[in-house]
Amino acid sequence: MQTTPFRVLSIIPPMTQLNTPYPSTAYLTGFLRSRGFDAVQEDLALALVLKLFSRSGLQAMREVIVTMPAHLRTPLVAEYLEHADRYEATISPVIAFLQGRDSTLAYRICSRHFLPEGPRFASLDVYVDPDDPEGGDPLGWAFGALGGQDRARHLATLYMNDVADVLREAIDPRFEFVRYAESLAQAQPSFDPLAAALAAPHNLVDATLHRLTLDAIKRHQPKLVLLSVPFPGAVYAALRIAQSIKGFDPDIVVGLGGGFVNTELRELREPRLFDHIDYVTLDSGERPLLALLEHLQGQRSQQRLVRTFVRDMDTGQVRYFNWQEPDIPFDEIGTPTWDGLPIDRYLSLLDMLNPMHRLWSDGRWNKLTVAHGCYWKKCSFCDVTLDYISRYEAASASVLVDRIEAIIAETGQTGFHFVDEAAPPKALKALAQELLRRNLSISWWGNIRFEKSFTPELCQLLADSGCIAVTGGLEVASDRLLQLMKKGVSVDQVARVTSAFTEAGILVHAYLMYGFPTQTVQDTVDALEYVRQMFEAGCIQSGFFHRFVCTVHSPVGQNPQEYGVTLQPLPDITFAKNDVGFIDPTGVDHDRLGVALNKALYNFMHGIGLDQDVRRWFDERVPKPQVPKHFIARALSTR
Repeated sequence: MQTTPFRVLSIIPPMTQLNTPYPSTAYLTGFLRSRGFDAVQEDLALALVLKLFSRSGLQAMREVIVTMPAHLRTPLVAEYLEHADRYEATISPVIAFLQGRDSTLAYRICSRHFLPEGPRFASLDVYVDPDDPEGGDPLGWAFGALGGQDRARHLATLYMNDVADVLREAIDPRFEFVRYAESLAQAQPSFDPLAAALAAPHNLVDATLHRLTLDAIKRHQPKLVLLSVPFPGAVYAALRIAQSIKGFDPDIVVGLGGGFVNTELRELREPRLFDHIDYVTLDSGERPLLALLEHLQGQRSQQRLVRTFVRDMDTGQVRYFNWQEPDIPFDEIGTPTWDGLPIDRYLSLLDMLNPMHRLWSDGRWNKLTVAHGCYWKKCSFCDVTLDYISRYEAASASVLVDRIEAIIAETGQTGFHFVDEAAPPKALKALAQELLRRNLSISWWGNIRFEKSFTPELCQLLADSGCIAVTGGLEVASDRLLQLMKKGVSVDQVARVTSAFTEAGILVHAYLMYGFPTQTVQDTVDALEYVRQMFEAGCIQSGFFHRFVCTVHSPVGQNPQEYGVTLQPLPDITFAKNDVGFIDPTGVDHDRLGVALNKALYNFMHGIGLDQDVRRWFDERVPKPQVPKHFIARALSTR
């Protein structure tokens, strides 16, 4: 197919993740190329971090700090300034080590005499070997005598976090490696906070991103730039990028899409957004993008755009166009491509000393989707009314493995992260069988539902095909609340399924929740006891507690009376609409309980406190667990 001269540049804005590219631009670029378009991509999130966390970047940061009045420097910033020479001397070697380009540096890092050690290193004092609480090496239990590479990666990650903390206190209080300026966009009813931030003078981070943006524009010379914004923590930087593009060349068309847009901007009425953006598209981007490209090339009227917001040239108001056309079938969207992304420059970080938890930040994973949407789509806390959940489509196993082989040939990497909402057991079984039939060796992990279809035999088949880990929702470990959530699982069933995965050698991470409507203190204590028993039995190796948030797109948000709660009135909204507060008649202080839950879970993941009463983690008096002491053990014995 002949390529058209209309070049499209897809950009990953800061911040997403540092160890591997966020997959949206890879999907869009692969799809556009399959349709004959000249499509390229850039990861400005990675580029920004690599520029700031370089010798020249730290020198620029020091210059800013030096100009600050001494009384405005926080103790952390003042301490950093005293050791700035050491940071500037070590930053480039550390980056090269985290990129896997200089493994021998691990010996110097592990010596604990090479890196300057700031406040983040104090966390090492909390690591205690459960078998040797008086031991002298705080990391010895985790890495042993020969785990030098991982030990060094953890120390280097603490070092990076120290520098990020200084950057936040001295340069930009909104800076985070993932949630950058998140509060400016997340569930913000008004555009005012973003407008004020975008009108402010550039700080060092803004100026660096501005230069990187113009470099990319000059290098690629696109006619259309697509900004993919998956999270609220990427919105501010995306609009700074758009601002730089429009300042450089107003004729370059800028489009905005992605997960944040799909969930929070569905009722967009804010015209000021279009000072920076020309088009905003909803849901799966392939069909709206084809319509937009035809429109920009004079082949389609504006009225025939698909799921697209624009600002009316005459009235200045936001208009929404949605010409009804079917979406591109999932098995026809093409193979994602990472061509153009610097896959050898991503950073493998090691934040937490847990073999499952590390997968999110360590290693470069090819991200792929087994199926679009969710085959269950009943959970009452989920956005079941939105396209990314409600429209379920799967590709055949042969198509998926064809894509896997093409990606391996392009990247040379055999690690895959399947980023489904919930990968279907039937599709995973077919995928595993096809991988084994082709004798193709890969390592993969992904998100599932802990349903009974995952028998021990299926778990072993998945392990044989290369599955190393799964993640899934246990949510609130309470059969009453799981039924209210319409989760379709029970606590004892989850125990048996997770145990089957573990026995097959597959790591298991559980998504946990607290603060669901009508959840009592007793429910919370009992749920933690279930979780403790599951860790003790080896069913799960990792977990994360999320505070329940009610969204306007979920069954709870749309039918609150069915869940015993009353929604709080929303303000007049012209920008982001997603989260909605609610009044729960139980009156439980879930935020306070959440502190105990997270403290307990952190220790459980390190093998600490698994034989102790869960009430010890709470700062207040809580009721005794009503869960039988050996509930999980008995559930496992009845398989």
